Amino acid sequence: MENLNKLIDQLNLNKNITLEDIPNIDLYMDQVIQLFENKYASSLRNSDDKVLTKTMINNYAKGKLFVPIKNKKYSKEHLILISLIYQLKGALSINDIKATLDGVNKHILSEEVELDQFYESYLHLNEKNVEEFKENVPLHASNVIEEIKSLKEVDHEYFEKVLLITSFVHMSNLYRRLAEKLVDEIINED
Repeated sequence: MENLNKLIDQLNLNKNITLEDIPNIDLYMDQVIQLFENKYASSLRNSDDKVLTKTMINNYAKGKLFVPIKNKKYSKEHLILISLIYQLKGALSINDIKATLDGVNKHILSEEVELDQFYESYLHLNEKNVEEFKENVPLHASNVIEEIKSLKEVDHEYFEKVLLITSFVHMSNLYRRLAEKLVDEIINED
């Protein structure tokens, strides 16, 4: 269990781009990439992975995942949306992300939304989710330890890890599938 706590610490779960991290001036693409690299590089699984690339941003723009840019500069609203896309892409398809954020983009264009307040709510929920996650991991671990006792003459340490992996992936899939159902509702409402 102590090992799980070390692994959780290595996840850098509280790394998020906050409103304070976003400058009050528009940024060029290279500056956007640097901001994201500075914030999220430590949370990458492999050192040769990229947090964000020009190609990714261009694909998000072509796919209309965020409002059009002006003069090759990205506003605070763009950075908030790119941050949301960055978080969502781990579980949802680009089409699902587009469907999810389409209404947000429409509200931005019609100036009907305080995007800062919405993003603060998102960050606040992230903090709560991290705390809940940290509380639930030991529960999963104790369930696995209880199950592993029934296995005879096996490498308990190895099979404990395998059962933990399958349990975590299963929970992840359950949440992803529910998120997809909510995306479907958004699509059907349009």
